[in-house]
Amino acid sequence: MPAHVAVIMDGNGRWAKKNGVPRLSGHKAGMEALKKIVRRSGELGIDYLTVYAFSTENWKRSDEEVGGIFKILVYYMEREIREIHRENVKVNILGDYTIIPEAARKAVEDAVELTKNNTGLNFNIALNYGGRDEILRAVRSIAEEARAGDLDPESLTEESVSERLYTGGMPDPDLIIRTSGELRLSNFLIWQSAYSEFYFTDILWPDFDESAYEEALRDFSHRKRNFGGR
Repeated sequence: MPAHVAVIMDGNGRWAKKNGVPRLSGHKAGMEALKKIVRRSGELGIDYLTVYAFSTENWKRSDEEVGGIFKILVYYMEREIREIHRENVKVNILGDYTIIPEAARKAVEDAVELTKNNTGLNFNIALNYGGRDEILRAVRSIAEEARAGDLDPESLTEESVSERLYTGGMPDPDLIIRTSGELRLSNFLIWQSAYSEFYFTDILWPDFDESAYEEALRDFSHRKRNFGGR
C-alpha cells in the first residue's frame, strides 16, 4: 500500500459534455467522486492523499467557471468538514490560497484550523498550486536566507530544498494517478514526483469510484521500485 497517493482529477468538463449537462455540473460530480476517494483512503490506512484541485493555470478559464468552482469548494467544505473531522482527517492546503475568493479562503482556513490536530489521513488540497511556482518560491526563500547570511549555499541538500516546499515534512508521493486518458503531469508535484509511480486511466474523474481506485492501488502493489538502483 502506498503511503502517499496523489491524484490529478481530470475529466470533469468532458464528463459534463458526455452527459449533456453544464460544465459546473461536471465539477459537482467530481466533488462527489472526491468524497468517496477521501473516505476510502482513510479506510485503507493511506497516510497522505494529495489532490490537484485548482492550478495556477486554471485562472485562464472563464470567470463563470472559475467562480463556480470556488462556490462548489465552499459548499463542499461547509457540508462535509464535520464528517471529515469525525473521521480524523487532517486537511492541508498546498499553494497560495490567499488570493482566491474570500468565501473560499475562509472555508479552507476554517477546515485547516478545525482538523489541525487530527492524526488520521493527511488530505492535501492543491489550490492555486503550480509545481514551478512552488520551486520558485523555495529558491527565493533560499536566496533571501543566503543574502541575510543565515545560509551557506554549499550546505544545501535535496532535503533542505524539499523542506521549503509546500509538502515540507511529508514523504514524496509513491503513486500519482491521472484520470481521463491524459498522459502528463501538468505542473503537478514536479520536484516530488522524481521517483513516483504513475497510473493513467481513461476513466473520467466523476466516474472514478472506489473500485477504480482500488484497481490503481493493486496495479501499484505489483510494481518493483528500484529508485535508480538495480
